[in-house]
Amino acid sequence: MIFVDNLLSTYLRRFHGSHMQLETAIGTRPEPQPGRRYLLYIHVPFCESLCPFCSFHRVKMDQPKALRYFAALRQEIERYHQSGFAFSDVYVGGGTPTVLPEELAKTLNLVRKLNDVSGISVETNPNHLRQPVLDLLLDAGVTRLSVGVQSLEDKLLQEMGRLDSYGSSTEIVDRLQAAQGQFDTFNVDMIFNIPHQSTESLLRDIELLKANEIDQISYYPLMPSTTTERSMSKHMGLVDFRNERAMYETIRDTLMPDYQPGSAWCFSRKPAAIDEYIVDHDEYLGIGSGSFSYLNGTTYSSTFSINRYLDLVAAGHTAITASRDLSIKEQAQYDFLMQLFGLHMNKAAMREKYGKAPQRLLRKELLLFKALGGITESDQTYDLTLEGMYYWVLMMREFFMGVNNFRAHMRHQTRMEWEQLPLPKKNTNASHTKSISAGVSR
Repeated sequence: MIFVDNLLSTYLRRFHGSHMQLETAIGTRPEPQPGRRYLLYIHVPFCESLCPFCSFHRVKMDQPKALRYFAALRQEIERYHQSGFAFSDVYVGGGTPTVLPEELAKTLNLVRKLNDVSGISVETNPNHLRQPVLDLLLDAGVTRLSVGVQSLEDKLLQEMGRLDSYGSSTEIVDRLQAAQGQFDTFNVDMIFNIPHQSTESLLRDIELLKANEIDQISYYPLMPSTTTERSMSKHMGLVDFRNERAMYETIRDTLMPDYQPGSAWCFSRKPAAIDEYIVDHDEYLGIGSGSFSYLNGTTYSSTFSINRYLDLVAAGHTAITASRDLSIKEQAQYDFLMQLFGLHMNKAAMREKYGKAPQRLLRKELLLFKALGGITESDQTYDLTLEGMYYWVLMMREFFMGVNNFRAHMRHQTRMEWEQLPLPKKNTNASHTKSISAGVSR
């Protein structure tokens, strides 16, 4: 099994490296499909403390800049509404979206004023689980609150740089207990395969969460970018992917059947709200610095420079600075990855979308994962097996590591963006041909 896992990881690393290449496209304005409602992803990059393992787009909290940033988010929301976009659900990620809870609530209330929104998911950290903050989020229509806990072992929290910033295990559990039951879905984000994490530590964490009847538990594998992995080695130790499968199987087998999987790494005690927005929504619009969109077969990336973002929005432009059109084959491969990560792929829906049966579009992929025992087939669907759940965790780990390498590359390119990509003239769609690559070689 280890040989197959390593072979699949190596192939996927190269595959995502070659596919995470976008062309500069500053000034691009995506168009909505008539009558379609999308998920809106909002990125808030500010954090009070920067964890060494985190590869997401985040910056140290600067309140004056954060206030301008939230105002710019609301400008983006207004403009996309005016251009015809309608949103059914909202996901707010970061960073730490709740660094300025009043501003976040004001932003969510604007989205609700302009759209008939059915679900809003917001990420936060344990130190923000204070009742005044929770009340603001509830009043703003938040239905799913996701708390980044990562571990309930103080030694690991110290190594991750989270103990002083976000509290000890005892403090975190007390805050989880107080917040549980106030939202339609209360999710706790955890990480496994952390350097120095033992199976015993993992099991203690799971039993603590189960004892507190947490609605939903998401267990992510450690997914560092190349840059983050080098930084982590100084603070936390080296990443060893050889432990990943055994740890994942421990998590899966310990949580089930009390918790049912909504995706390969998210387990719920009850029907879940938005789990992974990229699974539940095949198209989404991202706003904010460092956000991604996937619309009409095209991937878009917004600028990773906060100052550039503020200037672009102030000048009346979108924040998009790069894009890539996916071929039909690439779109089908993306759906294959995301839908089966959510446990099922509907044959009729794929045939309607692409005009071809999945077995014709994805013949090699389906044959491989059937041979590995990762999927089974019925008349209507392809379904993930228990064995296949780990393969999809591995695949999503490599997918997100490719995205994280792209994020790291884009952060390093912000100076080039200022020097070589001037603001476009208002209401024009500028086009450039310079390639922006993720660079995932190790």
